[in-house]
Amino acid sequence: MPRVSKILSRFSVLSLLFLLGGCNMVVMAPSGDIAVQQRDLIIISTVLMLLIIIPVIFLTLFFAWKYRQANTDAKYDPEWHHSTRLEVVIWSAPLVIIIALGAVTWISTHKLDPYRPLDRIDSTTPLAQDVKPLTVEVVALDWKWLFFYPDLGIATVNEMAAPVNTPINFKITSSAVMNSFFIPALAGQIYAMPGMETKLHAVINKPGEFEGLSANYSGAGFSHMRFKFHGLDQAGFDQWVQKAKSEGSALGRPEYLELAKPSERVPVRYFSTVDDGLYNAILNMCADPNKMCMNEMMMIDMKGGGGKESEHNRARLIYDNRDADAGGITPAAGEAQHDDHSMPGMDMGSGMKMGGDAPAKPSN
Repeated sequence: MPRVSKILSRFSVLSLLFLLGGCNMVVMAPSGDIAVQQRDLIIISTVLMLLIIIPVIFLTLFFAWKYRQANTDAKYDPEWHHSTRLEVVIWSAPLVIIIALGAVTWISTHKLDPYRPLDRIDSTTPLAQDVKPLTVEVVALDWKWLFFYPDLGIATVNEMAAPVNTPINFKITSSAVMNSFFIPALAGQIYAMPGMETKLHAVINKPGEFEGLSANYSGAGFSHMRFKFHGLDQAGFDQWVQKAKSEGSALGRPEYLELAKPSERVPVRYFSTVDDGLYNAILNMCADPNKMCMNEMMMIDMKGGGGKESEHNRARLIYDNRDADAGGITPAAGEAQHDDHSMPGMDMGSGMKMGGDAPAKPSN
């Protein structure tokens, strides 16, 4: 029986090793300069903390062994209570490490600010003054990703690409639910929020196909809210753009409103043309033309409100149908009924509605 249990214990250890073999270490082996700097920060922080952790573990085991009951040669001094030298070592070492860790964190927090434009391509190549960044506008939908390329006039679903060693300026928002945009090989995650725009500057330094994903639970289709990011040379990127233009269809507001409905495992799609101002309409939560844009709402609020005469705007401020069902509010004449499934990633029930008294403020 002891031999059987020993074999089983060894088998369990091997099983754990097999499970660990499936771990993806892309965070520690990234392909973009920003992610590389973040990886280095993780390593530096870990090493600094281990300078305390390892000696403490070692001394704990050493003292337990040295002062064990069987060691009658160990000196026993019940009256000992203080040592200035020992106190200096115990307190000064952690203090120095905390100062060093704080300095590294302070510098990196500013240097790796996602809103800060890049000043280099990699550790050996500064950013040339004449390099034009690639702008990508990102929209988190339920449960897929929509990417606009405003300078190229195309859009894609669940696939994006960028030339190697070209700065990428991401503008990120969400249609109705808080989410998180994350390409581990490229840079750290950043939130996507409805009615707001976050930014990220990054660069991919190695060609390849990398995984992008949602890093924030957002409802039933969260597990499959993934996309492919392609790092390509300039010729490969031009071919990818041409493919999107030749195989894509038009993306207008009606197509977007249909696309924005919750769906899972959505295949890659291309759009060869995009309506002007569609991304800004999504950002201001008025892709539906029957809804009031947030910037318009904020302008009214800045002027002191619209007074009683603005009562006719009320229906334009309702962003789901549950308030209408509860309070007897009917849509304005000609307004189409629809359900925006509001905010499943936050509380799975509360509606996302905008009122004239306290509008949310977008970033631009």
